[in-house]
Formats: sequence, C-alpha cells, structure tokens
Amino acid sequence: MVLQLEGVSLKREGSWIINDVNWAINSGEHWALLGLNGAGKTALLYMMCAYYFPTSGQLTVLNRRFGRDELGESLRKKIGLVSSTLKERLYDSDNAYQIVLSGAFASIGLYNTPTDEMREKAQSLLKELGCFGYANRRYETLSQGEKQRVLIARALMADPELLILDEPTNGLDFIAREQLLEAVEIISRKAEAPTIIYVTHHVEEILPVFTHTLLLKQGKVYKSGETKDIIAKNVLDSFFEIPIELNWYNNRPWIRKQTNT
Repeated sequence: MVLQLEGVSLKREGSWIINDVNWAINSGEHWALLGLNGAGKTALLYMMCAYYFPTSGQLTVLNRRFGRDELGESLRKKIGLVSSTLKERLYDSDNAYQIVLSGAFASIGLYNTPTDEMREKAQSLLKELGCFGYANRRYETLSQGEKQRVLIARALMADPELLILDEPTNGLDFIAREQLLEAVEIISRKAEAPTIIYVTHHVEEILPVFTHTLLLKQGKVYKSGETKDIIAKNVLDSFFEIPIELNWYNNRPWIRKQTNT
C-alpha cells in the first residue's frame, strides 16, 4: 500500500477544505487526480507530504501512519514533488545541472559536493528527459516547459517511491505540454518507476499509463476507480454539471461542452 486515507478531513482557518476522503493506492498503480480550481487538490497533496496534518481521519503514506510514525523530512525524501511552489523557491542563478543535482540532497541550492555516481545519474536524467542540451543554462533563462522537465529530473534524483506532479503543464503551450507528457510516460514505463500521482484539471492530460482516476469536487471524492469507468460521459456530465462531448484519440480522452445542433 502506497497511500491510504480513511475518513480524512482537513480544516484550515475555520473552513473545511477536505471532507471525509477515502482513497487507497497500491504499489504499481499510477493515478490521475482530476478536479477544477478550488477542489482541494493542493491541500490533499500537502497532507501527503506531511506539511498539513489531517484534522480527523487516518492517513498512511508509504507505510508511515500520521500520529504514530516519524514523518517530516524522512518521509519527504521518499516523495518527489513537482509543484509551482517549489519552482518559485529555486535559485535563478543555478544552472539546470546544479538544480537536478540538488535533488540528491533535497536542498534548495547545491551546498554539498556530489559524488561521481550522483553526477552520472543527473546527466542520465537530463538526457532521458530531453534537458541535456541546456544543462549549463541558468534556470532563469529556461522556458516554462524546460523548467518543468528539469524539476521532474530533480525529483527523480533521490529515487522516490512516490512522484507527485501538481498541475505540471500550467502555463505551457501545446508543444511544451505534449513534450512534458511524453516525458511522464517514459518515466512511468520504467521497471523501477515510482508510483505517480498526476494532478490536473484537464481531462486530455490523463495518459493511458494512468490506469486509475480520482475525481475531487469541493473537497470530497466524487468518484474514484479505474480510469475506463471514471472517464465516461455520464460521470463527467454530472461531475462538471454540464453536458459534455467525450472522444478518445490515441487512448486519451478529450472533452468539450456539448453543443445543441
């Protein structure tokens, strides 16, 4: 069991952000977490990484139960997190190679001397994710898509058991988005791949590798299960509260608002 939430709720500043969430992820599964803005997706992720603690319910991440086992940095080192918050904290003056290397130490900035093994691994990840050509460029000069791929490489440096990608295509153009999704698919198909939770509010980003999907609405689980059962017209009509048209291309779902003709 990679993740288990049993009746988990979260209250922040007097408001319930997460309400009675039940969710289980087994080893070998990759999940898409789909919800509109304000659904509570980021708050749920912050709980998984032990930045927030549940107000009620039981949460277990990578066999560590909140309230019973040691959490904090020891847990976060087993989780690779790519988020907009992290992207803003990195140093613009560091180059892409340095940023990836810093992932081995879970640090913002590179203060320790990397081993030869770490250097080889960072170079391998940069090549694998199509970043090697700009490894020596300063972070601030990279495009949004280039930055995101560097962050994913950084997250993989510590061999995480769980990789969380929090809306990684935000701000990307069509080409950069598809390049990033290709990189995610490559990672997911590796024999030693971590469990991936891919967070989005775009249905078309649910790749075939995401065999399971959870729909989150107003802090509650609307529906969860195998993607083929969740990404269905009748479910999404109700979830979005508008009639939609659903089509599949290359095993990816695409939707638009249904038009009356």
